[in-house]
Amino acid sequence: MIAPCALRAQQKAMPVIGLFRGGSREPNSPFLIAFRHRLSETGYFEGQAIEDHSAEGRYDQLPALVADLVGRKVDVIAISGMPMALAAKSATSTIPIVFFIGTDPVAVGLVASLARPGGNLTGITIMATELMSKRLELLYELVPHASMIALLVNPNNANADLQMRDVQEAATAKGVRLHILKARTESEIDAAFATLVQLHAQALLVGTDPFFFSRREQLVALAARQTIPAIYEFRDFAAAGGLISYGPSLTGTWRQVGIYVGKILNGAKPVDLPVQQPTTFELVVNLKTAKALGLTVPPSILARADEVIE
Repeated sequence: MIAPCALRAQQKAMPVIGLFRGGSREPNSPFLIAFRHRLSETGYFEGQAIEDHSAEGRYDQLPALVADLVGRKVDVIAISGMPMALAAKSATSTIPIVFFIGTDPVAVGLVASLARPGGNLTGITIMATELMSKRLELLYELVPHASMIALLVNPNNANADLQMRDVQEAATAKGVRLHILKARTESEIDAAFATLVQLHAQALLVGTDPFFFSRREQLVALAARQTIPAIYEFRDFAAAGGLISYGPSLTGTWRQVGIYVGKILNGAKPVDLPVQQPTTFELVVNLKTAKALGLTVPPSILARADEVIE
């Protein structure tokens, strides 16, 4: 008969997943539910140990925050946001990392190629930065007489310069003046909107950033208060009362993260899992918000919309 202690020694320890996000923790968010659901389909999550961490927008503290997570000896790390992914890559070359980022992972040095990532990282890129110019075009289509449009970016985000460049090029092509607003804290978001009013900007493009996503209620409320038409990255903004959003499904992306984490826990290696890209993008329009802003949404946008919130 095997002694209880020997039996326990023979049993495989429950793997631990490290979850790290750039914005605020939202334990019951739909996309994390989707992540857990897909994970469970691979045989995990019931009683699963998940070390859930968030940077809360504190990008300057990323090395210490990620080092703390790595020090907990997790079996795999699921991480969202390019600054967080870069910090994780620097912190460990052995723990598998599944990232979810908004730019080209090859260009920023996360992986060797999309097809063969190499090293200990793979994941999903939603190419959010590359969609910035498309969002400006949609915003201009909504407000065709706008002579000045503002762009809000988080200067602590490593993608900020790329976002500003792409949107500036798109604005120049449209003959529209672009004013850059920067915010890295809640109070700086308030200050940015105060500047927006002083400038008499006629529309706003909110840049892609995990911290902005975590502050979506604040951003949407300020846009409503200042009656400024604004376009955002994910449908979650439009669902919260934002005017319009264009981007991939956040829930669908987190499902894919869950699938990859489950595969790695079942023995797959990151090097053998190609980096995934979204194939569809959601255009969501909030007609209630448009009415409150006194805007008529062009039929050309409504015809292309995947979802119209009334």
